Amino acid sequence: MTSIVEGLQGKPPPGHPNGYPFVAGRENVVACAKHFVGDGGTKKGTNEGDTILSYDELERVHMAPYLDCISQGVCTIMASYSSWNGTKLHTSHFLLTQILKEKLGFKGFIISDSEGLDRLSSPHGSNYRQSVLCAINAGIDMVMVPLRYQIFLEDLTHLVKSEKISMARIDDAVERILRVKFAAGLFEFPLSNRSLLDTVSCDLHKKLAREAVRKSLVLLKNGKNPDKPFLPLDKNAERILVAGIHADDLGYQCGGWTATWEGKSGRITTGTTVLEAIKEVVGQRTEVIYEQNPSPNTIAGQDYSFAIVVVGEGPYVETGGDSSELTIHFNGAGLIGAVAEEVPTLVILISGRPLALEQRHFDNIDALVAAWLPGSEGGGIADVIFGDHEFQGQLPVTWFKSVDQLPMHSEDDSYDPLFPVGFGLTSKNKIVQSR
Repeated sequence: MTSIVEGLQGKPPPGHPNGYPFVAGRENVVACAKHFVGDGGTKKGTNEGDTILSYDELERVHMAPYLDCISQGVCTIMASYSSWNGTKLHTSHFLLTQILKEKLGFKGFIISDSEGLDRLSSPHGSNYRQSVLCAINAGIDMVMVPLRYQIFLEDLTHLVKSEKISMARIDDAVERILRVKFAAGLFEFPLSNRSLLDTVSCDLHKKLAREAVRKSLVLLKNGKNPDKPFLPLDKNAERILVAGIHADDLGYQCGGWTATWEGKSGRITTGTTVLEAIKEVVGQRTEVIYEQNPSPNTIAGQDYSFAIVVVGEGPYVETGGDSSELTIHFNGAGLIGAVAEEVPTLVILISGRPLALEQRHFDNIDALVAAWLPGSEGGGIADVIFGDHEFQGQLPVTWFKSVDQLPMHSEDDSYDPLFPVGFGLTSKNKIVQSR
């Protein structure tokens, strides 16, 4: 995942000093690695929670990606809302200064998360001057203050004048911020290059996004009998049933942080839904019948060649996504059961993470594809399920049998997943080989 730094900033030349920020040119942008550190290891996965680990484990598991980012010249790193063994990351001088800046040699700047300082006190935003003091002295160089900037400036100025925050700390922050601005060429070219606007959402970008979709799909099941693969599907089938609210909803394909903070349903942008992609690829004589929640009469006795059920999660962000059950939304499990009972069925799961799969439904379906959040290019899904391209994706995480197993670690003796990390099939039911 850290390869995105190179995609945004460009590749540093040989001999570029480790830890120093790098931006290749005006067509590149400053990258931010986040959220430092342990954000993905909080107890029960709770957003803004507490990662309870020894330092050795924190370093081994959670710091490894940051080492790679730093070696690629990442310009900025964002502190996490979460805590490490009870200490808020925004106030951890040990992790932000002693480890990130001094031990790891990071020379860019550390930025707070949005209203990160407000979250250091309870109730939210109280005792603000003390929060500013703790965060700046811990090593935060730039503070994201969307609303209370006047209060922040007043409190920071007071703390410096009263010598509770040293000028050396201010100089360090200013030096790091200027270093990134010089690397990005902001003094030579302070404004954006408007000639690049025409490249936004251009055909080349859409083509690349579609390629990313088809390469990221993970085939988890392909046929009730492994010797008789269900996929690829026949483009010239006589009649196809497509079901599920996610089959024709760009907003659900995109998830949160799209158009709005939380995301929403509907045609929030230009793009192709899964249903539209299916209709584009099938033969002219193929009849595609779509219902979000098909009735028993629609399902039974219609002589379908097969069904494609597209289910998953509604959009969510941050605490709104916390779940102890991880169920498929909108009665997705019930829909799977109803359709698969009557029609040979491919299930496409649209989600930001593994979801609970009922064993009886899993046994009854013919194929299962984890499509994650494919964004605007639903055509990438049709490319693979109809056989124009082969499945290449592998699970980046473990897929549990039951939420009671969580958290799961592949090195544990009791490791017993539904699908292990790294799992993925081809349409020939061969295991996808890592490249």
